[in-house]
Amino acid sequence: DTGTGCPETLWMWMKFEEKVEDGGERWSAPHIPVLPLQSLFQLRTCLQKGTVLLDLDALSFKEIIDKAISGQPEEAKLQPELRERLAALLLRQPRHQPTKSPLQLLAELSLSPCRGRHSAWPWVATWAATSLGQYPLPSHCPPSFQLRNRFQKRVPPGAEAAHVVVGEVEFLEKPFTAFIRLRRGVALGSLAEVALPSRFLFILLGPQAKVKAYHEVGRAMATLLTDELFQRVARQAEHREDLITGMEAFLDELTVLPPRKWDPSARIPPPSSLLPLLQGGAGEDGQVGVWKDKGGWRCSGMPNLGQGAGSPQHMGEVMACEGDGSEISLRCPRLFGGLLQDIRRKAPWYGSDFSDALHPQCLAAVLYIYLATVTNAITFGGMLGDATDNMQGVLESFLGTAFAGSIFCLFSGQPLTILGSTGPVLVFERLLFSFSQHHSLDYLEFRLWIGLWVAFFGVVLVATEASHLVRYFTRFTEEGFCALISLIFIYDSLKKMLSLADAFPINWHYRLDNVTSYSCVCNLSSPGKPNTFLHSPPCHLTQCLGQGGHLLGTSCQYVPDVTLISFLLFGGTFLSCTALKHFRSSRYFPSWVRKLVSDFAIIVAILVSCTVDAILGLETPKLLVPSELKPTNPARGWIVFPFGANPWWVCLVSPVPAVLITILIFMDQQITAVILNRREYKLRKGAGFHLDLLCVSLLMVVTSATGLPWYVSTTVISLAHMESLRKESATSAPGEHPKFLGIREQRLTGLAVFILTGVSVFMAPVLKHIPMPVLYGVFLHMGVAALNSIQLTDRVRLFLTPAKHQPDLAYLRHVPLRRVHLFTVIQLLCLALLWVLKSTMAAIIFPVMLLALVGIRKGLEHIFSVHDLSWLDSLLPDTAGKDTEGKQPRKRKEEESNSKEVGDALGAVLFHKPPLEMLWCGR
Repeated sequence: DTGTGCPETLWMWMKFEEKVEDGGERWSAPHIPVLPLQSLFQLRTCLQKGTVLLDLDALSFKEIIDKAISGQPEEAKLQPELRERLAALLLRQPRHQPTKSPLQLLAELSLSPCRGRHSAWPWVATWAATSLGQYPLPSHCPPSFQLRNRFQKRVPPGAEAAHVVVGEVEFLEKPFTAFIRLRRGVALGSLAEVALPSRFLFILLGPQAKVKAYHEVGRAMATLLTDELFQRVARQAEHREDLITGMEAFLDELTVLPPRKWDPSARIPPPSSLLPLLQGGAGEDGQVGVWKDKGGWRCSGMPNLGQGAGSPQHMGEVMACEGDGSEISLRCPRLFGGLLQDIRRKAPWYGSDFSDALHPQCLAAVLYIYLATVTNAITFGGMLGDATDNMQGVLESFLGTAFAGSIFCLFSGQPLTILGSTGPVLVFERLLFSFSQHHSLDYLEFRLWIGLWVAFFGVVLVATEASHLVRYFTRFTEEGFCALISLIFIYDSLKKMLSLADAFPINWHYRLDNVTSYSCVCNLSSPGKPNTFLHSPPCHLTQCLGQGGHLLGTSCQYVPDVTLISFLLFGGTFLSCTALKHFRSSRYFPSWVRKLVSDFAIIVAILVSCTVDAILGLETPKLLVPSELKPTNPARGWIVFPFGANPWWVCLVSPVPAVLITILIFMDQQITAVILNRREYKLRKGAGFHLDLLCVSLLMVVTSATGLPWYVSTTVISLAHMESLRKESATSAPGEHPKFLGIREQRLTGLAVFILTGVSVFMAPVLKHIPMPVLYGVFLHMGVAALNSIQLTDRVRLFLTPAKHQPDLAYLRHVPLRRVHLFTVIQLLCLALLWVLKSTMAAIIFPVMLLALVGIRKGLEHIFSVHDLSWLDSLLPDTAGKDTEGKQPRKRKEEESNSKEVGDALGAVLFHKPPLEMLWCGR
């Protein structure tokens, strides 16, 4: 454009392309750029024949233009007067297309159609990328439009800009092309819409004959610069040929759509998640190595380093004892070696475990998990009271949860874990009490000796590094256990709600047409006395019964439909929690509003349900919290003595049931720890398998001596805790979904939850207004959310989905569908067996069955090939290095985790550099 009219098109890129729609007042939705293949070939010609200046030293845009024009090849040099005219054109002040709010657009409806579209420049686009180094501060203040630009918040910290200048110039007879890379980022004033230093410039100006081709070449260069591979090559290129090689690598991965089979004007929406860079050698974060050897530039994973130092095998052995918390693969050759490594790993993070909690999101997590923990304490406390004749009840459940949870959060290796009573432990307590009653043994004293032996066995397991066995807990075992606990949550919540129909029976005989015949009066008559009815003033039921009367009438048996209202509160809370959690991904309201609502979704749902219950005024069952610090059963005290009530030989036979409960606690604790420390959660402070097991073992001593319940990690509530602390990127590009950054790892939320649980004993006047159906709805939400987070649920849905409608899951591309169904059926049979054992008198062998899941998984290697298991499950350590034919497996495989495909680099050493974030921020 010569500067005399409106430019033909304007684009803006961050990750994806945006265009200014007709009228010049609205940016289009982000979409994937679609390029003519010819434009890429023309761009390669421009790079081959045009000016290429690498590591240019310049401090201003004028100096850059002067050197670019004077640096032309001899055969392409312009006349002196053309150089002056070209430099004057390039140095003219640009005008940007601002991003306007709806109010601004309404205020400008009366302006001319072309206002805001005039430009004194050729077509210009600007992009930015995260810098690996520091750039100098600009020597002048940015223009006012840059300071006021709302687009600045989308730019990640430390970003740099690059500019593409393309257009037609009437006084040129042949194209002028220049690709420039500055040695360091330089602030170029108002050249960009936001104040950013610039490093790359591409200029293509030519005669009017090929104006359309110029624009397409500019779009091709813009797209090329947003490609991470080419960008890294462009940063490290030493010669023109290096740029050409980088472009050839881009063309090698190009996908071409045939003409007349696709509408080029169609806008492809951005995908929900971006693919990794390469199919081989790239890590789960998409990082690749870029190096130069005799064969030229190579952009891929690192070459094979062999078996020596620095090789993947060597790195795995080093991480086994040094550890990053993600896995345990080898034992340390000394007693308590793993425990010492856990302490050394976690000690540097201890201070940040409290400072990192100073965020509003943590407040929402505390309130959410507190209500879930209180509900869990009341539910299992009531069940324990029924199973143990109130030797352990709701009060003991509250005090034990508060004490054990607080100590665990202060000293454990993974403080995001939430301790609580679990279904399998409850089953063991019921059997233990029944055995004690049948053999005339004191239950609490017998339980004390079992707890002491469990603590001893736990310390032995910690000393001998038994936690390294978690490497045999594959997805098969994790999903079976997680599904069982999730189903227990769902089953218990529904069972509690169905029991309301017995406590508040529905009046099935009520007929609206007979309402005039309904009456109920208080009859104070007695034998030998005439009937005396108390009509006025109306008396309450308690007053009537207190005066020795009885109710008389056809409507006296009427009961308000508390059950129906309770189910409405139950279902409404569940649906509200689910909908508000998904509200974050909607398109309504600004992102900070959606994030705030999503973080406090559970609290908002509970408040709404409590408000509805208060307005209706029905006597729905409320949260019952003990108000006195007295044992639930007056026959027991707060200290349990080891001798006196039982024969002396009880301490000798206690190791037998202690072995079973030790297996149960070890499996429950470690499987939960493995699930919480999955790689996709991106935890950076490491795990502490040995330290966690030690804390749980030592807490067994205290809880057994005080007659409090035994506690272990609760899978569902811990997963809900992790989910409530998810961190996402705040500077996501238009069209790009916020990136999951990890979990807000800290100790304060769990500690606050358990302190509030203990204080709840004194908060009965406030908590009594919360309906129990509301909290059961939260229970159902947590169970369903945990169940939907495992791959097993996706594979079960495949049974009901026709083949043509099945999702494009990674394992379906590599494993036959019948083999997938067979694997799912085996998992479901194991899950059904666990449920049956839990629910019958055979529950005493339930811990052994949990351990047997590992053996069943080992036996699957005789039914499925290693290739199939590598996609459907995780490979066991002794089979991860070979396939069915004894060959080395591929270096990389993709896994399905939490219903999403997660790349997993096997045996690849990666460059640990931050990814380069692309951002088109100007026009």
